[in-house]
Amino acid sequence: MAVYTDVGFEELEGLLAAYDIGVPLTFKGIAEGVENSNFYLQTDRAAFIVTLYEKRVRTTDLPFFLSLMEHLAGHGLSCPQPLRSRAGAQSFTLKERSGAIFTFLTGVSLRKPDTVHCAAAGRALAQLHEAGRDFNLTRTNALSLAGWRELADATRARADAVERNLGELIGEALGGLERGWPRSLPAGVIHADLFPDNVLFMQEKVSGLIDFYFACNDMYAYDLAVMLNSWCFEIDGAYNVTKSKALIAAYQTTRPLTPEEQMALPVLMRGAALRFLLTRLFDWLNPDPNALVRPKDPREYAKRLRFHMKVKQASEYGL
Repeated sequence: MAVYTDVGFEELEGLLAAYDIGVPLTFKGIAEGVENSNFYLQTDRAAFIVTLYEKRVRTTDLPFFLSLMEHLAGHGLSCPQPLRSRAGAQSFTLKERSGAIFTFLTGVSLRKPDTVHCAAAGRALAQLHEAGRDFNLTRTNALSLAGWRELADATRARADAVERNLGELIGEALGGLERGWPRSLPAGVIHADLFPDNVLFMQEKVSGLIDFYFACNDMYAYDLAVMLNSWCFEIDGAYNVTKSKALIAAYQTTRPLTPEEQMALPVLMRGAALRFLLTRLFDWLNPDPNALVRPKDPREYAKRLRFHMKVKQASEYGL
């Protein structure tokens, strides 16, 4: 959520003239994350988030993202709701960028979630999967195998400058995934980026799911693997099987995994780790000079990928 594009108060007033959300009182940038420009807006009626889309978010994908959030909320999930303008539009254009205004969710994201939080988040992921079953729009996962190959090719020449033998690790992992990636597991709408900073809590309960800009159609168990990678590794790099077991068990109270999904988990975990290693590596090697925050270190996910490369069966994840 780093601010790449500055918005002046007069520009804000011009934008809000198309909406019925009150008079602006406070407007400030949110310097977190790496993808879009986000601002906190307080009017005399309520609080909102204003987002301008940068980098990987394409304007043609906005109807999918925004309609998905409306759909999930209609099925009982707490997620940001895009406000429609007086003319009924979900989005707007400002400073040559598409954008949207969202309801503000209360709650905090946790830097160090414990086991009970992992379980609550796992249950929320399964609820998202179930709620998206009758969503009628689709979006291909641009950051699956084909996208990983493109990123690997784009970073190969400089990968070893970031970490010794990193290019070899990426090549070995990607080759194995291209040979053995599952093709027929249960699939539907997935979040694809449900890291701890994208889940809000009020004490031990999930109060909101945010940042749907990688959402797409793909395998449910892959989405679970993304979550296990981001929630269950400790700061020292150790995999916390207690957290993993709790997260998977809570997920299965809503959507039980098939035997095929369980068997595929080690492969999916390697794929999820490689996906974030590659996108972080690309951003690390090609930093945006306008961003207020430094790209995330790809070596964190290199270490996780090396761990997964040694895993032989799903039971090692607490399944």
